[in-house]
Order: sequence, then structure tokens, then C-alpha cells
Amino acid sequence: MLQCDHYMPPDRYNLIVEGFLRDTSFYHVSQIGVVQCQSALVNALIERWRPEIHTFHFPVGECALTLEDEALIFCLPMNGLPVTGPTLSSYEALEAECLDQFSVAPRQADCRGSFIKLTWFRALKDRLVLVDDIQIQRYVKCHIMLLFGTVIFGDKSGVGVHWKFLPLLRNFAGIIQFSWGSTCLAHLYRALCRATRVDCKEIDGLLTLLLAWAWTRLPFIALIPSNPRIFPIANRWRNWECQNRPYRFRTLENYRRDLDVLQEGQFVWEPYAIGRTDPDVIPPDIRQHSAI
Repeated sequence: MLQCDHYMPPDRYNLIVEGFLRDTSFYHVSQIGVVQCQSALVNALIERWRPEIHTFHFPVGECALTLEDEALIFCLPMNGLPVTGPTLSSYEALEAECLDQFSVAPRQADCRGSFIKLTWFRALKDRLVLVDDIQIQRYVKCHIMLLFGTVIFGDKSGVGVHWKFLPLLRNFAGIIQFSWGSTCLAHLYRALCRATRVDCKEIDGLLTLLLAWAWTRLPFIALIPSNPRIFPIANRWRNWECQNRPYRFRTLENYRRDLDVLQEGQFVWEPYAIGRTDPDVIPPDIRQHSAI
């Protein structure tokens, strides 16, 4: 059994910056709470993941998480510039980037190689006084880096975030121009592929996205959502353990058996179609990204 990461409570933010978060496209993902992991389900899915073609193999056909799933579950933009750039490893380059954007840099004790500890960003965020746009933008950048280190691109340690993302935040107005959603999906694909290796003992990555996708597409093995009209979609299963504790005791064998006997009609190929999802639940800007 692969060990799965347990998510920490999401970092909160001052409501003053809400409009700025919307301008960067990271508002909706900031609303996603803790969706407890169902390790047995994750393991059952990974057993059916084929890294050669990046699909799950089920009796009714092949399927995978799509850009539409990412857009409607994690609400990050699809269209835009690729998230790419150099990955520098020197502390001097890290220090210069932080000084340029925050006028303060972490000490070497606040770093772990090319990773900056999340505690440094949290402390900086708490110290900022939101009196002008410059301070607010620094605050939002800290919040985005915390999202990267916990929810979106978190690694198995859960204590740091790679500073390679900082140059992409330099132009605040340009943050929304990147295709964060496709990068987020690619990160999950890589985590799934790594998890299929025989020597892998732990999986990181976007398990909230994976679980919400499975519960949306395979409702016959899903928890009953607390409110099917909640958005973001992932929040329909937020803190599910409080209402449905017996679900956590479902075993890998239970899910293997369920997937082995999967029949046509039990897998939902178009879960977001009109008639299955109320059109007024999903904001127009997110619908626009899902169409792309």
C-alpha cells in the first residue's frame, strides 16, 4: 500500500486581497478545504494507471483526468503561456529574486537546497501591512507560493516550495496569463506515473483532484456529497470524515472488486453536462476555461 499525504488546513488570507486573488486566477483554488485522503481508493486507481499512455484501464474503457476536470475541480486557467523557465540551484540567485520581489530574503537556515520553507512565507505574509498595492501584491504572492507548496505542487515533505516559481510571479498583472491548470494536471500525471514504480512507497501530488475526479466519474463508489451545489466541486467532499467515518474503512480489496465488475453506465463520461450539473453553480469564467 502506498502511503498518501495528509493535507494541512489551507492557509487563510485577509479579505482585503480577495479582488487581487481573483485577478491572478488563484481565488477559487484558495477556497478548497481539506478533503481527507481515501488511501485504498488511491491505490486501486494507481493499479489501473498505465504510464505508457497515461490512462486508467477499466472494464468499460480507458479514461484519464482531463483539462476539463482540472478546470472545474481545481478552477485554474487552461489557456495561456506555458509554465516553464530555468531551474537555478544557487542560494545567491534565490536571494536576489526574493530581494527583488519582497525586499527581504530568507536566510540559508530558512531554505532546504532550492526550496524555501513554508514557514518563511507564512511569517513574511503575517508581517506585511496592507496599506498600498505593493504590499498587497507581496501578500498575494506569498499566498500563491503557499498554495504551490501545499495544494498544487506540494512534495512528500510538505515543508517547502521550490523558488523556481517566483520569477513567474514577478509581473503581477501577468500571473493570470499562464496556463497553471495544465501544469497542475501534468504534475499529477507525473505523480501517478512515479507511483506505479515497484520501489515507490509514497505518493504526493494533487490527491484532492484525483479523489474528486474519481467520486465525480464513479458515483457508485463515492461518498454522498454534503451539498451537490457547492463550488469548487472538490468542496462537496470537504471534511467528509466527520459525516461518514465508516467510509474510511473500505479496503483496497473492496475497490478492486468494484472496479473489476464496473459496467457501462456506472462510469460517467460527461459529468459536467447540462442536466448533470446545474449551470448556475459553475461561474462563467470557469465554464469558459472548461470549454477550452
